[in-house]
Amino acid sequence: AAAAAGGAGQAKPESNLNWLKFNTQYFITIPGILKIVQVVFGIICMACASPALIGGTHFFLFVVVTSFIATLLWTFVYLLGIREVLNLAINWILTELINTGIATLLYFIAFIVQLASWSNLYGHGRGSNIAAGVFGLFNFLAYTAGTYFLYVEHRSAAV
Repeated sequence: AAAAAGGAGQAKPESNLNWLKFNTQYFITIPGILKIVQVVFGIICMACASPALIGGTHFFLFVVVTSFIATLLWTFVYLLGIREVLNLAINWILTELINTGIATLLYFIAFIVQLASWSNLYGHGRGSNIAAGVFGLFNFLAYTAGTYFLYVEHRSAAV
């Protein structure tokens, strides 16, 4: 009887994840769709360029993987609504704009290096590495569009 009385009086533990709400609405906007496209193109670039057989591909994969991880982190920031929950003095739009701008510049260099490295090589891995460079170009364009929309959002927030 004592065990039953002790169990009945216990309060249910409150979840520490009450703040966690999935923000799927972001991913039907143009910036959200661009994030998904960037992640998908990043996966394709990694799949086509791996393993890195020459030096140019090492740099290309460094850029692709670094940008992929950063974009994945930003995707989770939006998906989990972390921007709205954390009350930190962070200019989220400017931070993401700088991050995406750097990724855009690096992708521009990386796809050129990848295509130039494989343009005059023949043999094993040429086709997939050329495809990786082309998808790197596509991802550069996706990051360029993402940078543009973040710039517009940053300018409208500053006014």
